[in-house]
Amino acid sequence: MALTPEALREALRAVRDPVSGRDIVSAGLVEGVELRDGMVQVSLLTDRAHAAAMEPVRRDAEAVLVRQPGIRNATAVLTAHKSGPTAQPQPQQGHGHGQPGGQRPSLLLPDVTAIVAVASGKGGVGKSTVAVNLAVALARAGHRTGLLDADIYGPSLPRMLGLSRKPEVRGDRMIPLQAWGVSCMSIGFLVEEETPMIWRGPMVMGALEQMMGQVEWGALDVLIVDMPPGTGDAQLTMAQRVALAGAVIVSTPQDIALIDARRGVRMFERVHVPVLGLVENMSFFCCPNCGHRTELFGHGGARLEAARLGTEFLGEVPLLLDIRTASDAGTPIVAAAPESDGAKAFAAVAAAVWAKLSGAAVVRTSGPRIVME
Repeated sequence: MALTPEALREALRAVRDPVSGRDIVSAGLVEGVELRDGMVQVSLLTDRAHAAAMEPVRRDAEAVLVRQPGIRNATAVLTAHKSGPTAQPQPQQGHGHGQPGGQRPSLLLPDVTAIVAVASGKGGVGKSTVAVNLAVALARAGHRTGLLDADIYGPSLPRMLGLSRKPEVRGDRMIPLQAWGVSCMSIGFLVEEETPMIWRGPMVMGALEQMMGQVEWGALDVLIVDMPPGTGDAQLTMAQRVALAGAVIVSTPQDIALIDARRGVRMFERVHVPVLGLVENMSFFCCPNCGHRTELFGHGGARLEAARLGTEFLGEVPLLLDIRTASDAGTPIVAAAPESDGAKAFAAVAAAVWAKLSGAAVVRTSGPRIVME
């Protein structure tokens, strides 16, 4: 049997609806089936009152799908629709297969081979610095690389990349800016630097979807997404609207930062996104005058935490003055001084990430997930 959404829908007839006694396809519970590169996501209709009862059905659906030949990742989500009369849905770019009564939009960025979220449980750990230099290092290694700034409230890519112009618009699509061999997009390219983004969650999610679906990214080997700190709307939007290959968690070595990094790891596990590993930023400080090494925030905490969580340790980046000054000047240190210690540290992290992306597929874990439409 060919691996198609229709074939997978037929396979789901093996799962029973406990309420009607029929299979979930005949019962109209399978809202949409999205298939891409051996990864499948299925939306199951429910409501908030019956979400708990549907959880065994969701797990059974994932188990059936992952057993199908050619499937390496399987995710079933419970989609809760509000009761009562609703307006007709607005047209959206690219719809998946769906039943009458609602369609789940198709996954965005179909021409990107691997999408990697660079995240942290809290701000101030140098996540954006890691994301920018990781992207530039991947581009320097010969990979077609993009960089998306998903931090709508605090975009930092324009300053860190030395870009201040607005992107070109062709038809209804924006053309990403180019810097240091990387295709880049940020809300910061569209607004003045000091303009506050006083937006509610739905507006943030809409802007993020536009930067993914209405930008001419083209065919990329990897897209690095600089996530906002925390575990909020942007993280959920990314998990639901694109096929994330994995997440890189950035932390500093001290315990208080590692607690938040732990939350970030657990959040991605809950939404079925593989964690590629942890990066320890500001791992130690080297005096620019005498070279003396000082472990200001401790050292090795992220490595120990990665071992405790059962994930990879991707590398450590020292706290160096050159990294900060290069970022402020809009010249990432990987591009400005590729032979420096800081650049070599980022290059090593990039090599470890690429090795993970090129390795064996990761089967996503199970867990409840409710998507409010």
